[in-house]
Amino acid sequence: MNINEVKKNAREKMKGYCRVCRFCDGVVCAGEVPGMGGTGTGSSFRANVEALARVRLNMRTLHGAKDPDITVELFGRKLSMPILAAPITGSEYNMGGAVPEAEFIQMVISGSKAAGTIGMCGDGGNPLFYDSGLKAIEKERGHGIAVMKPRENDVVLRMAERAKSIGAVAVGMDVDGAGLITMALMGQPVGPKTREELEEIISKVDLPFMLKGIMTVDEAELAYEVGAKAIVVSNHGGRILDSTPGVAEVLPAIAERLKGKITILADGGVRSGVDVLKYLALGADAVLVGRPVIIGAYGGGAEGVKLVLETMAKELKQAMILTGCRDIASIGDYVIYKPRYQH
Repeated sequence: MNINEVKKNAREKMKGYCRVCRFCDGVVCAGEVPGMGGTGTGSSFRANVEALARVRLNMRTLHGAKDPDITVELFGRKLSMPILAAPITGSEYNMGGAVPEAEFIQMVISGSKAAGTIGMCGDGGNPLFYDSGLKAIEKERGHGIAVMKPRENDVVLRMAERAKSIGAVAVGMDVDGAGLITMALMGQPVGPKTREELEEIISKVDLPFMLKGIMTVDEAELAYEVGAKAIVVSNHGGRILDSTPGVAEVLPAIAERLKGKITILADGGVRSGVDVLKYLALGADAVLVGRPVIIGAYGGGAEGVKLVLETMAKELKQAMILTGCRDIASIGDYVIYKPRYQH
C-alpha cells in the first residue's frame, strides 16, 4: 500500500463528498458543510492553507543534524512524532458513510497508536459518536484523547468521567463548536463558556484538560489561567466561522506569550511534514492532522492512517535535516525566512 493507492481508494469511497484533490486547499469544496469543505465562502479553510504556504524556510546544510530526533512527550506519553490525529466525527454525513462511524474512529485511534503517536475522538449530535470513540480508545487500552463539545457543565463532567474510566490519556473540549446549531436542533445545546464555567469543569476533571479552538492571545491566556494543560490553536478547519485568519497567522503571538507555560498544539491545513515543521517553528509543540487522516482511514483503514502519519513523520525528519534542526526542542523561528527588505 502506498499513498497514491490510499488516495485512489478514498476517492472512490467518498465520491460526492470529497474529491480527494491532488492538493487539499478547500477551493472546490467551499461551502460544503456538511461535507469536507469550509463554511460559507470557504475562506477560513483556505486561510489555513494559504497562511502556511506564505511561510518560507531557511535551507541549511552545513551542520551536524544528520539524524534528527522527532520524538516528543505529551500528556506524560512519549510519542514517535509531534503529529497527532485530530478529533473527527460525522462519517455518514461528512464523508459519505462508506465507512461506519464506529469503524472509522477505530481506524483513527488504532492507526495512530500503530504509528507511535496518539489519536483523538470527537463528539456530536449523535451519542454514537462519543460512545464509539470511547470504545475505540478502550480497545487500545486508553491510548487516546476524548474531546467533547461545549455542552452544559454537568454533561461535560459526566462525559469526562467516562473517559477517565476507560483510561484515556487526556480529555478536551472543542470550544469553537459553540455555534453549532445542529447540536441544538438535535436537543443537545452547546454554547460559549465563561471563565467560571471553565474553572468549574477543569477543577473537577482528574485528567489533563485541553481547550481546542483558541485563536486569540487573550483566550489563550484565559485557558492557561483556568488550568488547562493544553490549547489547540484552531479555527475548526474553517468549518465554523467564515473570514477568520489562518492558524499560522495567529500562532506566533500566542506562542510568544505562552510558550513553556502551556502545551500549544496547532491544527489546520497540515498536508505534509514540511507544514508540521512550519507550525513548530512558529511556536507549536505539536500539530493535529484532520483531513489527511480521513483520507488514510477511508483509503486504507488503520494501516492507511498509520501510513499517512508515518509519511508526514519522514517528511518532517527530512525537512529538519535540511534546516539544521537536531530535535524538536531545537526548532525555532530561525528556521523561518524573514526578508531583510520588503518590496
